[in-house]
Amino acid sequence: MRRFIPVFATFAVLIALFATASGMYERFFTARVIANLFSDNAFLGITAIGMTFVILSGGIDLSVGAVLAFTMTFIASMITDHSWHPLVAIPTALIIGTVFGGTMGFLIQRYELPPFLVTLAGMFFARGMAFMVSSESISIEHDFYTALQDLKIVVGPKAKLKIGAVIFLAVLALAIFVAHWTPFGRNIYAIGGNESSARLMGLPVASTKMLIYALNGFCSALAGAVATLYMGSGNPAMGVGLELDAIAAVVIGGTLLTGGVGFVAGTLGGVLIFGTIQSALIFDGRLNSWWLRIAISVLLLIFILLQRQLSRFTKTSRT
Repeated sequence: MRRFIPVFATFAVLIALFATASGMYERFFTARVIANLFSDNAFLGITAIGMTFVILSGGIDLSVGAVLAFTMTFIASMITDHSWHPLVAIPTALIIGTVFGGTMGFLIQRYELPPFLVTLAGMFFARGMAFMVSSESISIEHDFYTALQDLKIVVGPKAKLKIGAVIFLAVLALAIFVAHWTPFGRNIYAIGGNESSARLMGLPVASTKMLIYALNGFCSALAGAVATLYMGSGNPAMGVGLELDAIAAVVIGGTLLTGGVGFVAGTLGGVLIFGTIQSALIFDGRLNSWWLRIAISVLLLIFILLQRQLSRFTKTSRT
């Protein structure tokens, strides 16, 4: 039961923040604002879901923001400059992201390299490749892409979920199922809890770790595709610091950085906390956007301290 405490704390903070903002700003507590929380933070949410699997396994991935930027630029360039159909450009970008992530996972597993250093190199490589594709932002002009951007689901008065939010929710549901009801998900928790024990139990540690990073690469690329739908363009400078936002959302969502403990649903709470604070700043109109960073830093420190205390309490109770 104790492992659920950080997740409960996450959603308690989310409810408190949303209630406070609703009391301070008129029309904050509306279906439109809630729908916009999902639409505006869809690419961060998808990135954070992939990062959740990596952190659950005891790893880290610093390349996600750069992979998102490369994906955006690649898709925009292929559609606008090379006349590719979006149904060709998007799957190709997803395959590239998946292979890139799987390659980093292979290097980490095969040569026992630190994930921090491998993915740091991956971050520089992907960012460099994004600028190789184009050094400037590229607008996407295609009838099919415009039709995708116009797809919306009405969920209330003046409230619509954009296609990016729908994809985010679909990925979230699938990720929850994979994490908690499949052998792959159980293997991730086992590896994050104790990799040596997982090996002794005969679990496929090597293939699982490679699949984890491949899955994260896919999520990063998918987030890039969603970002192009949101912005209508591809920008090689996009996603700087996104890896830190994703890690923060995962940790605030209750996942331990040491691995083995956490829930994908908690990551949703972390992402929505980001969105709620950002929306409140927009409603206020007087505060600088850097207040978002300050608020997240405070919350991140609180949740790290909470995780630390829970870990100590768990060790004490076992002894």
